[in-house]
Amino acid sequence: MKISRRSLLKMGAASATAVAVPAVSATQDAAAGASAPAARPPVTSKLSFSVNGKLQHLELDTRTTLLDALREHLHLTGTKKGCDHGQCGACTVIVGGRRINSCLTLAVMQQGASVTTIEGLGTRSDLHPMQAAFVKHDGYQCGYCTPGQICSAVAVLDEIRRGIPSHVSADLNARPQATAAEVRERMSGNICRCGAYSNIAVAIAEVAGGQA
Repeated sequence: MKISRRSLLKMGAASATAVAVPAVSATQDAAAGASAPAARPPVTSKLSFSVNGKLQHLELDTRTTLLDALREHLHLTGTKKGCDHGQCGACTVIVGGRRINSCLTLAVMQQGASVTTIEGLGTRSDLHPMQAAFVKHDGYQCGYCTPGQICSAVAVLDEIRRGIPSHVSADLNARPQATAAEVRERMSGNICRCGAYSNIAVAIAEVAGGQA
């Protein structure tokens, strides 16, 4: 029987594959499955905290971030998920008067806390002064970062009003002023990929002037 070179190569490849990958019997497969550890159910915890002035009660997987609790469980989707690494600021909310990246904190860590999201700052018919200033000065383009920008800006002016210095404050013992340098330094954790920074700065300056 004459065997062509092509047929010989095919038979050789088939033999090599059979040797390299031995067949697994049904008994062996079942034994392997039986020895695998069973998946553990998630650990959950009950949580009560105030969100935009309303007391909320949740039972969550302890690994749930505050961002996911707000978006997926309370359906407050104004807070955006951007980088999910605490670098872009799209998820900024105000907790106890301080701005935080909600993607970097677990929801169970906020037991008893007071959380304010963009939905809690104002309404369509009664905008927060910062929201109105952003609209007036076109402090957004695509708008994705805007909720985090506004929450951060509100907290920034509150920090300045309470006399909390920043890295660019010339005198740590004096009350800081809402200068362009102060505002830009404090807002540096909020990234706008559209580049609307100049308009955002003007909007914040207008509100800061009104609070002076």
